[in-house]
Amino acid sequence: MIDEIAPDVYDVTVREHAGGRYRVFLFDGATPTLVDVGFADTVDRVTAATDELGIDPERVVITHGDGDHVGGLPGVIDAFDPEVWVPEGLALGEAIDATLEANSDRRTDDGSGADGNAASIRRYGDGDTIGPFEAVATPGHTPTHHSLVDEDAGIAVLGDAVFGADARGLPEGSVVLPTAHYSADLNAADESLEKLLAFEFDVGLVYHGSSVLENASETIDRFVNFAGKA
Repeated sequence: MIDEIAPDVYDVTVREHAGGRYRVFLFDGATPTLVDVGFADTVDRVTAATDELGIDPERVVITHGDGDHVGGLPGVIDAFDPEVWVPEGLALGEAIDATLEANSDRRTDDGSGADGNAASIRRYGDGDTIGPFEAVATPGHTPTHHSLVDEDAGIAVLGDAVFGADARGLPEGSVVLPTAHYSADLNAADESLEKLLAFEFDVGLVYHGSSVLENASETIDRFVNFAGKA
């Protein structure tokens, strides 16, 4: 399933399981960008979507290292030969490292690539700019988790910093913290949300549950600054 969730922004379902959806987000533009890549065995869903849309991603940005976000990276590199951005400190798995090693002649510390093109790994951190996005470190769900904010477009890719509220049985249109079961440090995840309050964006894209499609930064502000908070 492909849903144009905002102008030139596509929510691509790569798997449905137990009532939930796993997805990637594809941004069309001057440098078409895929944010996260799905599972190792769902790359075909990604390529089918890009074929249907006629958009080949030239850039891939990984928000964090969970398997549903980074597992498909070797296959996506093989399919599209993109420039790849990965958070500083994220240890990639053996299968991914093997793919990168095969392209080691094009891999450089600054990501420029020996041939001036793709399949090189660029590392990013808090405050770095990747195309239209500013990276915001939002650790907690995982230690190296980042969100991506494009204030000009009014869109933030929140990764798993939050889930859509309906992922936990609540009405859609708001957010909840990721489950403790799947998070490294839920207290840190909660505290990290404060950093997003420095930005204004209307749309907040999440990977579990429904994205917030209006007043997203205000929604997160209300969640962080809840009634009675000291």
